[in-house]
Amino acid sequence: MTSPVEGPESVRDPLEEVARRLLVEIGEDPDRDGLKETPARFARWWREFSGYDAGGAETRFPIVSQGQIVMVSDLAVWSLCEHHLLPFSCTLTIAYKPDGDVLGLSKFARIAHRHAHRLQVQERLVCDIADEVVAATGSADVAVIGRGEHLCMSMRGVRTPALMTSSVFRGAFEDYGPARQELVATVFAGR
Repeated sequence: MTSPVEGPESVRDPLEEVARRLLVEIGEDPDRDGLKETPARFARWWREFSGYDAGGAETRFPIVSQGQIVMVSDLAVWSLCEHHLLPFSCTLTIAYKPDGDVLGLSKFARIAHRHAHRLQVQERLVCDIADEVVAATGSADVAVIGRGEHLCMSMRGVRTPALMTSSVFRGAFEDYGPARQELVATVFAGR
């Protein structure tokens, strides 16, 4: 990945030229009022999005009771469809049965954002998150459910808003038993 060029103001981030070219190709004048700073904003946004540092996910705490399911729900992330370079928003629920210590609450958001801040498809997003939660918690009992609206469907082609649901169930969540029923009931309650 090319990083912005440092130095005098006359040296621009190469992404600015990409934005200028895009504006010209869609019939706009990149030098008109309202668009003059757009190429620089475009470049900054792409650098911020793709260079996002979610931080570590190592903080763990002693477990208080055995046999619980820990669920973090309604984690909202944005990602970019790798097929169209258009955004999709995804609401995630992450669940696991602790095997020893519990993972710090904010670490689930860090894990989710780490995987969302790249060109992505939703199916891989939930798998990547599940893999990292397994690694971070040491538990084989992990589930991730993602519900996303994809602008590549809502704004182009069929132009119909819809929610796509994708899920990964591992360990105790693989079978249609109490753990999975509790998770699904929580995610889809009131919908």
